[in-house]
This record gives sequence, structure tokens and C-alpha cells, in this order.
Amino acid sequence: FKTICCIPFHVALFQSIEESKMKLAIATTLIASAAAFAPASKAASKTALKAFESEIGAQPPLGFFDPLGMLADADQERFDRLRYVELKHGRISQLAVLGHVVTAAGVRLPGDIDYSGTSFDSIPTGIAALSKVPSAGLLQIFLFVGFLELAVMKDVTGESEFPGDFRNGALDFGWDTFDEETKASKRAIELNNGRAAQMGILALMVHEMLPSHDPYMINALAGAPVDFNAGF
Repeated sequence: FKTICCIPFHVALFQSIEESKMKLAIATTLIASAAAFAPASKAASKTALKAFESEIGAQPPLGFFDPLGMLADADQERFDRLRYVELKHGRISQLAVLGHVVTAAGVRLPGDIDYSGTSFDSIPTGIAALSKVPSAGLLQIFLFVGFLELAVMKDVTGESEFPGDFRNGALDFGWDTFDEETKASKRAIELNNGRAAQMGILALMVHEMLPSHDPYMINALAGAPVDFNAGF
């Protein structure tokens, strides 16, 4: 009787030991897999970042600067896309800063902006101009920018050598006569000017909305104040 009663107990004990061994083996396998893949992922990210450290724009004093980690797992296609967007925003910002400075100096087109007699001279500079330009004029600007974006400012012919190259076999300006070092230098200059312009136009807009309404407040601090939008 004792022997018969012990058989189920021994069987249950044996099964419990086997199940524990199986669970331990599975857990060990999972831990080993995690340990194997984690360093590889980090290594891949570091390798991807290292590939962009020699790109134009990664230069002193900051060097390769990606505080938001947008290039952590990026390939060349994503980098080229981000570089294209950066260049486009930089070019627009350079035009914006130039337009702001020129109109703040009092330069205006002759004549009227609409058929009702609204003269260009009556349009103030900066953000204040948005409330003075007729709605049809703002619509024309929007449509023109859209046309440039969709049909002109792009690689139409497929001859682009780098992101932002919109020569399309027509506008060369002697580019092909430059050596590679000169080309790299000019591309870096454009990139840096665009970065500075993005900060510049942002600062002008912020300063314009401050209580002083003076985007050129630095001039006042330097002893050469600008009478911004005087008479408007």
C-alpha cells in the first residue's frame, strides 16, 4: 500500500523538476538573446551616426550636432531628406531677413498694390504688413510660393549632384569650373548662412511682438536705434 501511494508523489515530483528545468532553459535562452541583440543595436546606431560625421555642415565649433537624435537610426536617404529641408528653410529665411532689412530701411516698390489705390508705401514692415496687404495679394503670394515649390524649386531633370541642387542643367554660374574643395566650401557657406538666417528671422519676429515692438532692439543697445515702422 505504501509503495502504491508513493508512486503518484514520485511522478509529480519528477514532473515538477522537469518543468523547472524547462522554464530555466527558456529563461536562459531569452536572456542570452537579449544580451546578444542589445549591443548590436547600439553598435548599429553608432555606426550610422559615424557615417554622417564627415558630412558638410558637421564643422567646428560644434562638429556633428544632433541633440534630438533625429539621425540615430537614419540611413542616407533620410539624411538627404533632412538636409534638403534644412537647405530649403535656410534659403527662405535668408530671403525673409533680406526683405525685412530692406523694407525696414524704407525701400518700397513704386505704385499701388491694388486697384483701390493702396500704395506700396503704405504697407509697413514685418508682421504688421499681413494686416495691410489685401487678401487677394496674400492669396497671390501663397499661390506663387506653391508654384515654386511644386514645379520650379526641385530636381526636374534628375541631374542633381547633392540635396538642394536645383540647377536643372540651366543655372550653372560656373559651378562646374570649381574644384571639389571650392564646391564643398561654398555649400558649407550656404548651409551656415541659412542656419544663421533661420535664427535671425525668428529673432526679428519675436522682438517685433515684444512690448517695444522693435525687432532691431540690439541696434538701440548699441547706440544706433532704428525707428521701426515710424509713421505706420
